[in-house]
Amino acid sequence: MMFSKILKALRAARRNRRLILFAITVILIAILASCLAAGEGSGATLAVGMLIAGMDDGKHVVDGPLSTDLTREGSPDLLLNEIDQQIVKIRPMSTPIDQISRYGGSKHAGSMIVDYYSVDTKPTLTTLSEAVEAVEAVDGVPPVVTIQTANNDMFDATDTILVQGVPGYDTAGNEDKDQDLMLYVVSRDSDGVTVMPVNGPSGGMPAIDGEMTLVRMGRAASELDVQSPQFESLPKKDRNLCQIFKMQVEQSVLQRLSNKEVPWTMSDLEEAAVYDMRMGMEKSFLFGVARRLWDSNKKEYVYFTGGIWGQVGKDIYVDTNDGFDTDAVVSLMQQAFTGNSGSKRKVLIGGSGLISAISKLDYTRVLTAGQHVSKWGIDFTELRSKFGCLYVMMSEVFDEVGMENNGIIIDPEYIQKYTHIPFSTEQLNLKKSGVRNVDALVLTEASCLVLRYPNAHARIIGK
Repeated sequence: MMFSKILKALRAARRNRRLILFAITVILIAILASCLAAGEGSGATLAVGMLIAGMDDGKHVVDGPLSTDLTREGSPDLLLNEIDQQIVKIRPMSTPIDQISRYGGSKHAGSMIVDYYSVDTKPTLTTLSEAVEAVEAVDGVPPVVTIQTANNDMFDATDTILVQGVPGYDTAGNEDKDQDLMLYVVSRDSDGVTVMPVNGPSGGMPAIDGEMTLVRMGRAASELDVQSPQFESLPKKDRNLCQIFKMQVEQSVLQRLSNKEVPWTMSDLEEAAVYDMRMGMEKSFLFGVARRLWDSNKKEYVYFTGGIWGQVGKDIYVDTNDGFDTDAVVSLMQQAFTGNSGSKRKVLIGGSGLISAISKLDYTRVLTAGQHVSKWGIDFTELRSKFGCLYVMMSEVFDEVGMENNGIIIDPEYIQKYTHIPFSTEQLNLKKSGVRNVDALVLTEASCLVLRYPNAHARIIGK
């Protein structure tokens, strides 16, 4: 009898299982609600975890999961911050050189001493050192003449030379003022450069005054020529030193715990320290001197980085007073963009005197200015000419070092940063070591800047 009743109950439960499951769910919800209500009344909260000390000063999490907040509290250096992204956003207009170098990326240096190679370009311009006398053609055959230049070594056989300012002649023997005289290099030896006129008067060589400008042009081979004079280029080795830049930020524990009228935290102190550190690095990257000095107190060497001001391969002299006009700016841009294999977009950073002189100019259709461009997180004023484009901005660093009338033109494609120690932060436990009761943070970077292709950059020396 009992067995049959149990079977009937199981069959009834099977038929009404949905109703039973619903009843169980309602009961569980009621139990959970009562627990939460009891928790609110007693001040209990959900477990979020806490740190306890281990046997060997280690940190352990109890009563909850491991979170990023606990990680930063127990092991501050474990999680990496995006240091570079934070740095480039801190007052970038004040440190343009450092800003551009960070956006361009840096190469790791395995030593504090950085050896690097830069390749120069073969010269394209020189001048005649001696005047050339006129020589007539014999039976229509152009004469072979040996000339002397200020740099004979820049020419090879089969080169062509354009003589600026000396008119050539057409096939009828008439002077052609629209075409300069062109010469063909037969050979070069210790006696000079042997050439033949290409478009001389009736095939002859016209008279050429001394100190005329010669432009090395393309090579011209004959039909049966298989070979050409060799072209070799060897890189030049240079050296710079990485400098260890440091900045320490401290805040006493009482200062941190005290009520403040406005929020002023360790993060604010760190941002101010980064700005001051970058300003110092900017000056060192520009005007530093590469040296290694023995500190007798510390009993070790201190390394100083060399600035890019001393690495530039070209000087441009300008008069920032009455003589500074649009013609002077066009000449400046001609020197900045010609005679090298640099980019057609470069950066001009100068002192207040130079930038003021540029701002006072009346621009023309040939030389235009006024358009603002944002590059590398910096706002520039664009200066355009037929030679190229300059991104112009003022730097107070030049004023601080007494160079308000000077400036520097850099090619961003050929500026390289080497980093031995990337920009990093380290928390110092001065309380535990018994030094003082403060929260301390040290900012560190060991780096240097170098210029590839020195002639692609220029110093502007103003009166």
